[in-house]
Amino acid sequence: MRNTKLDALVQELGLSQRQLAARFRAVAAENGATELLRYDQSRIARWIGGAIPEGRAPHILAETLTRGLGRVITLADIGLEQEDRAAPPAPGWSVDALTTLATLGSTDMDIERRQVLAQTAYSVAGLVLPSEAEWQQAAERARARKPLTQRAVTLDDVASVREMTQFLSRRDQERGGRGVGRTALVAYLRTDVAELLSGRFPTDHVRRAMTSAAAELAYLAGWTSFDAGEHPIALRWLTLATQLAEEAGDAPLAGHVLRAMAHQAVDLKQPAEAVRLAEGSLSGRRYREACWREKALLGVVHARALAAAGHKAQAATALLQAEKDLGRATDEGEEPERVWFFAEASLAHETGATLRDLGDLKGAEREFKRSVRTRRAQFKRTHSVTLGYLGDVQVRQGQLDAACTTWQQALDAMTGVQSGRARETVVQMRRALSPFRTRGGSPAAELDAQARAVLAAR
Repeated sequence: MRNTKLDALVQELGLSQRQLAARFRAVAAENGATELLRYDQSRIARWIGGAIPEGRAPHILAETLTRGLGRVITLADIGLEQEDRAAPPAPGWSVDALTTLATLGSTDMDIERRQVLAQTAYSVAGLVLPSEAEWQQAAERARARKPLTQRAVTLDDVASVREMTQFLSRRDQERGGRGVGRTALVAYLRTDVAELLSGRFPTDHVRRAMTSAAAELAYLAGWTSFDAGEHPIALRWLTLATQLAEEAGDAPLAGHVLRAMAHQAVDLKQPAEAVRLAEGSLSGRRYREACWREKALLGVVHARALAAAGHKAQAATALLQAEKDLGRATDEGEEPERVWFFAEASLAHETGATLRDLGDLKGAEREFKRSVRTRRAQFKRTHSVTLGYLGDVQVRQGQLDAACTTWQQALDAMTGVQSGRARETVVQMRRALSPFRTRGGSPAAELDAQARAVLAAR
C-alpha cells in the first residue's frame, strides 16, 4: 500500500527523488550511518510505494525531511508509526537530537507504543561512548544546525525550562517516578522544549544554555522511567540527555547522566557495563569541572559499580574519595540544582549498598541507619527504599525482629509513593520473609500480609 504521508511530505519539499536521496545520504554520512550511503532514488521510490525502511533508515529519513521542511518530522508523520511500534529504535548517539526527541517523546506518550518499548530488552553492551573528538564534532554540528522555526529564544525561556525541571524533580523525590507528574514532564519536553530547541538563538551562549536545560529535563524523564522500572525507555532518555549535554558543552551534566546510566546498570546486574559507564562519568572535564557535591555523587556510584564487579579494594578507595569530596562541598558557593538532594543521607545510602555488595553486612547496616537518621522528611521515596535495604541486611544477619520493625517503617513510609524501586523492595521483603510467614499470627506473617496488600494496590 502506497505511503501517502511520505509521498505528501516529499511533494511538499519540492525535490526530486534523486535530490532527496542525495540529501538522505549526506545526513546519513553526518550521523555515521555508513550502511545507508549506497541508497539512491530507487530506495526512495520503494518507500513511497509502501516498502518499510529498515534499521536506522527511518530516523535518517525523518531527520532529512525535518531539515528540509523546517519543522520536526516524526516517524508517525512519515507513515511509519507501525514500524515504530514493532521495532523501537535502539539507543545510540548518531541520530540528530531533535529528531530523537520528537520520536521518543511521541513513543513515550502513546500507551501502546510505550508498552512495546518498555518490553524490549535492556542492554548497554553495544552503547560505546564516543571519543572526545567525536563529541566535539557533534557539538559543532549542533552549533551549525539551522533553526526550524522563527521563534527567538531568550534566557527567560531557559529560566522557564529550569523552573519546570526544578518543580518536577522535587515532585519525583517526594512521590516517585510513576506519578502523574511524569506524563506532564514528557508532554512538556515533546512540545514546548522541542519548539525552543528548534528556534533561533541570538548568541551561542543562549543556545548552549537552552540545550543544557533541555538535557537536564530529558535526564529527569530518564530517571523517572528508571524509578518506575521502565528500563529500556529510561536508557533512551538518558542517552538523549547525554547527547544534549555534550552538544551544550556541559561536561559535568553529561557526567551526571552517565552516572545515572551506571546506577541503572548496577541495579540490572550488568556490573562490567556499570563500571564502564561510571568511568565515563568521571572522565576528563566531566569530573574536573563538576562541583564537589557532584564529584561525590559520581564517585560513590563508581564505588557501587566496582563493588558489583567484585573489585573490593578499588571500591573502598572510591568510597573514601567520595566522602572527601562531599566534605569539601560545604566550602563552595553556587551548585547546579540537580544535586540539591545529595547530602550525607544519600552518600550513606549508596555507601551502605556498596558495603552490602562487598559482603560487609554490619558496615552496610551502620550506613543504612545513618542514612535513615540524617534524611530530610521530603525524600519519602528514597527513605522507604533505604528502610527496605536495612531490613534486608538485618534479616541476613539473623535479626528477624529488628528486620520486621524496620520493614514496618518502610511500608508506612511508602504511603503516597509511586515508585518501581520502592515496589521492588517490597517484593524482596516478601522473599526474605518466606521461610517465616507460615507461622500464623507471628509478626513475620502479619508483615507479609501487609506487604502483599501493598503490592496488590500498586
